[in-house]
Amino acid sequence: MGEAVELEAGGRTVRLSSPDKIFFPERGFTKLDLARYYLAVGPGILRALRDRPTTLERYPDGVTGESFFQKRAPKNMPDWIPTAHITFPSGRSADEMCPTEAAAVLWAAQYGTLTFHPWPVRRADVDRPDELRIDLDPQPGTDFADAVRAAHELRAVLDEFGGLRGWPKTSGGRGLHVFVPIEPRWTFTQVRRAAIAVGREVERRMPDRVTIKWWKEERGERIFLDYNQTARDRTIASAYSVRPRPHAPVSAPLRWAEVGDAHPLDFDLATMPARFAELGDIHADMDDHAYSLDALLDLARRDERDHGLGDLPYPPEYPKMPGEPKRVQPSRAKRGPA
Repeated sequence: MGEAVELEAGGRTVRLSSPDKIFFPERGFTKLDLARYYLAVGPGILRALRDRPTTLERYPDGVTGESFFQKRAPKNMPDWIPTAHITFPSGRSADEMCPTEAAAVLWAAQYGTLTFHPWPVRRADVDRPDELRIDLDPQPGTDFADAVRAAHELRAVLDEFGGLRGWPKTSGGRGLHVFVPIEPRWTFTQVRRAAIAVGREVERRMPDRVTIKWWKEERGERIFLDYNQTARDRTIASAYSVRPRPHAPVSAPLRWAEVGDAHPLDFDLATMPARFAELGDIHADMDDHAYSLDALLDLARRDERDHGLGDLPYPPEYPKMPGEPKRVQPSRAKRGPA
């Protein structure tokens, strides 16, 4: 596996063992290639992770080996990496790492972290999100081009309801993510309610192309706007994160002018460093903005008052929430008890 090497990041030295271990056999990328990638895009991924409780998606033996999600801060984590105490829907809690330096990303890469999953909160206030995150997820029979069409309509809806601006990125798969920086004034439940309102409005405008139906049997060949990605403890891969697929794709920040021209296959462990060197972090100005959700929450109230559109189902592992409809597949609900 080769002798250990030492890498410098922000004045800290991070030791990388087994640097020649193959992490992506199809492309021949090694652990050292992964670490050097994160060095190359350091300012970008640190902007996406800074002060956020972060779950690590680890592949210690590379993308073809076993993997796991690490929520709790590892016991061997250096004391210079801070943590935040977060509470899960189950009522349990944990301390999660909160990267504040590029060296923290390298340290996680040393232990096989490919993808970083930050919460939409900062460690100063872990119960009030500062990002509204919208996941446009292609369903069977749809593709990235369909997600692009939905993203452009979503952009118009965000602007119409409160003058919100979203920052788009590829998911690293077939979908798109749009992040909106918001004032940290609302709870997870309220932010999720705003996401539902956004989804319903996009669905009204594109009923044959977009759905917010939670049950897969109802989605059809449409883009699913996954409102539950805004629920507590649901996270989305950060910008610049490497995704665990054979060709080593990355979640790539985009300008709106690129949405429609760029393709997810354009961005991987080999190509993103050159793009970053040329353009820098094109989402660097996100932290300069913080939008209000008032207009979207007003829309949610009108939907409920005028159309009877209240809450939608939570994921199955969540406790039953006030106002939530029955958490049962429509086909089973129609059959009734045996």
